[in-house]
Amino acid sequence: MDLENKVKEAIENIRPMLQNDGGDIEFVKMDENKVYVKLVGACAGCAMAAMTLKNGVERMLKFNVDENLEVVNLNFAE
Repeated sequence: MDLENKVKEAIENIRPMLQNDGGDIEFVKMDENKVYVKLVGACAGCAMAAMTLKNGVERMLKFNVDENLEVVNLNFAE
């Protein structure tokens, strides 16, 4: 399985945790070691979104997929 598919699979495993709080996460693309995502639903406007991405999503991707990954939230990059 290639790196992008591993990332997508890991995100699918993370999604239920966000969905429990009324939000969700969408994989958008990968560019080298950067994983671009969008938070939707309650997560999109949540004050804790940055912390969720860095301390939750990015940490899990680094641990389970590749320690060099970085998560970029396209909600804030636009």
